[in-house]
Amino acid sequence: MTAVSDITVGAYLLRRLRELDIEHVFGVPGDYNLGFLDLVVDFPGLEWIGTCNELDAGYAADGYGRLRGAAAVVTTFGVGELSAVNAIAGSYAESVPVLAITGMPATAVAAAGTPVHHTLMDGEYDHFGRMFAEVTVARATLTAQNAPAEIDRVLTALRRHRKPVHLNLPTDVVLAKVPEPAAPLPAADAPTDPALLAAFRAAAARLLDDARTVTVLAGHEADRHGLRAPLADLLAAAPVRAAVYSTGKGLVDEGAPGFAGVYTGEFSAKPARVAVEDADCLVLAGAPVTDTVTGGFSHRFPAGRTIELRPGRATVGGAEFAGVTMTDALAALAELVSGLGLPEPAGYGESPVPAARPDRGALDGPLTQDALWAAVGDFLPAGDVLVAEQGTAFFGAQELPLPRDARFVGQPMWGSIGYTLPATLGTQLAAPDRRSVLVIGDGSLQLTAQELGSMARYGLAPVVVVLNNDGYTVERAIHGATAPYNDIAAWNYTALPAAFGAGDHCVTRRVTTVAELLDAFRLAAATPDRMVLIEAVLPRDDAPELLTALAGRFAAQNDYGE
Repeated sequence: MTAVSDITVGAYLLRRLRELDIEHVFGVPGDYNLGFLDLVVDFPGLEWIGTCNELDAGYAADGYGRLRGAAAVVTTFGVGELSAVNAIAGSYAESVPVLAITGMPATAVAAAGTPVHHTLMDGEYDHFGRMFAEVTVARATLTAQNAPAEIDRVLTALRRHRKPVHLNLPTDVVLAKVPEPAAPLPAADAPTDPALLAAFRAAAARLLDDARTVTVLAGHEADRHGLRAPLADLLAAAPVRAAVYSTGKGLVDEGAPGFAGVYTGEFSAKPARVAVEDADCLVLAGAPVTDTVTGGFSHRFPAGRTIELRPGRATVGGAEFAGVTMTDALAALAELVSGLGLPEPAGYGESPVPAARPDRGALDGPLTQDALWAAVGDFLPAGDVLVAEQGTAFFGAQELPLPRDARFVGQPMWGSIGYTLPATLGTQLAAPDRRSVLVIGDGSLQLTAQELGSMARYGLAPVVVVLNNDGYTVERAIHGATAPYNDIAAWNYTALPAAFGAGDHCVTRRVTTVAELLDAFRLAAATPDRMVLIEAVLPRDDAPELLTALAGRFAAQNDYGE
C-alpha cells in the first residue's frame, strides 16, 4: 500500500521547479514526454508554453532564466533534445541556469537496446546524454529508485553554478511513486568560512592600503549570481567608480555618480578607460575576459593591483582564496573602502550619458543608426527590459544609456543569431510587469520569426523593432562587404504577425524617417496591451561606430588570408 506522503516522480520534479520560482515550462511535445506534460498542465502554479521548435524553446528558457534565476525546457528524446542543444550551449557559455528535461523511452526498452524511433538504431541510449554532458554542470537518467536524490543533486548544481543541467526522464518513471521532498533544496551558496574570509579581507586591505582610486568592473557572472545589491552597497560606501562589460549592462544604476560607462578595451569611451585602466585598485566582479567584451582582448588592467571575484573563489594580486563567495567578498570590500577616506576622483558625479547619446538628425531625414538609437533611448521606460540581438542591434544598444532599474539582455559571448526573438518570449513571461523591447536585425529575425505567433498566442505585448538593412550588416563589416552569402531574402516584415496568427493583438508600422519612427514609438507607448512591430528601414552599410571599430579587430583575429 502506497504511503500517503508518496508522490510521483513527475510531481516531485515539478514541486522542485516551483521552489526555484519557475512558473512557466517551455518546450515541444513528443511521444516520450507526453505523460510528463500531462502533469505539467495540471500542476498548480505552472503554465506550459509551447514553442514552434525545440531550439526556440531553449532560447525562450534562457531569456526567462536570466530574469527569474532558473528556467526549464522539455523536449523529446534524440530529435528534440538535439534541436535544443545549441540553446543549452549558449546558456552554458553565458552562465544561465536552465534545466533541460528529455522525455526518453521506457527503462526496459533502453536496457534492452531496442531500436525504437528517435534513436540511432544501434541499441545505445546514451549518445545524446553524453553530448549534453559537454554543456551542462550535472546530468542524470532518472529511475524509480534514484529520482529524489538525483533531482535534488542536479538542481542543487544548477543553483550553485548558475549553469545548465540535464535530466533524462523515462516514460515509465514519470508516475513512479517516491517520498515527498523532506526539506528545501540547499542554499545556492554556502557561507564563506570565517577564517578564509578574514584571510581574504587582510590581503585585500594590504592591496587597498595606499589606493586613492578604486574601480569595480562588473560582468555577466555578477548578474547571474544576484550581485546588484552588494554592488550598490560597495558604490555607496565610498566614491568608488563603476564600469561594466556589455554583458553586465544594467547591473549598476547608470545615473549613479560613480558610473563611468561600458568598458570595451581600447574601444571604450574615455571615462570608462580612465576609470578601469588608471585605477589604483581594480575590482573585477564576475567579469571574465572574452574577446567580444574586451574589444578583441585590447583591455589593459592595472598589473598587480587587481582583485578578481569569480564564482566560488577570489584572487588578490596573485593569491587565490578558493571558497570565498562573491557576495561575501563584496561586503568585505565595502567595509574596507568605507574606511579609506577615498577622495572623489576626477569626473566623479559627471555622467558619461550625454557624450554617449547619439544625434537624432532631422525629423524628415532618413533613418540612421544614430537616429534610431536616440529614439530608442527616448522611448525606453524605466524598469523595462531592452533585448538586443547580436550584430548592429547589440553594439548600438551597448552605448545606449539605460533608464533606472532597466534590464539588458543580449548574447555577445555565444552569439547565436536569432536568439533574441524567442528569448523575448521568455523575458516577457518572466517579468510581466516589465515590458520587453526587442531590437533585432532582419537576418536574425528570419531564423526564429515564427515565435511572433507564440507571443500572440500567449497574449504578450512586447515591442519588436526590426532593423531592415538588407542583410547581414555585421558580417559585411567584418568580411565580404559585397559577397552574396551576406544577402538575405526580402521579407514583408510588417505582414509577419498576421501570417503567424496575431490578428488584432499586434499593430505594425514600417518607418523610413525619424518622424515616422517617433510616431511609431508614441503608438507603442499608447498601446501597452498589444504587441507592436516596427520595421525600421536603414541604409545597407550603416553600422554603430563601435561595431565598425571592432569589425577590423575581429577580421584580423580570424585571419582570412587577405
